[in-house]
Amino acid sequence: MRLEDLMTIVPTTTAAALELFDASEPVEPQAMLGTWRGAELPTGHPMDGLLAASGWWGKQFVDTETVHPLLFPARDGSSLWPMNPVHAFRGVGLARFPMVKQRSFATPIAALSPVVRAHSAKARLRTTRYRGTDTATMLYDQLPINDVFRRLSDRSVLGAMDMKGSGQPYFFVLSRDDSLPVR
Repeated sequence: MRLEDLMTIVPTTTAAALELFDASEPVEPQAMLGTWRGAELPTGHPMDGLLAASGWWGKQFVDTETVHPLLFPARDGSSLWPMNPVHAFRGVGLARFPMVKQRSFATPIAALSPVVRAHSAKARLRTTRYRGTDTATMLYDQLPINDVFRRLSDRSVLGAMDMKGSGQPYFFVLSRDDSLPVR
């Protein structure tokens, strides 16, 4: 998925992304149910490039109690598998090393799938107030991270990852895509 296909203007700074986020409509949790393909929205955040380099595919919201926040494609591309976010965000310190973001490490992640796979849902969906607006928010079960959503269109949302200790949100876009099963 290319951001340019979803958005006519792609913000390039945190301020521009926050302006778009604040101007966008809130989302009801029920509207998030389904599988969504993800793309990073680069704004100069230290995490920019990490999810793309990892091979991250998107998220799945089965219901408000059953959310898979990190989906990756199977080696043969026929399905998706959920990663336990605890394993993924242990490596956030890698963001300090620009060479990591310039190389794909999707193949090693796929090879590690038996070890890093989530065997149950690792997040839930609620309505929270963020930047003065009540909207759908994905709450990670084991991490101090909330992904807050605003509507871009009937099939896409803008996400702001609010991570404890981070001075700015990390932005991404999700587009509805139920084409692959999650196994």
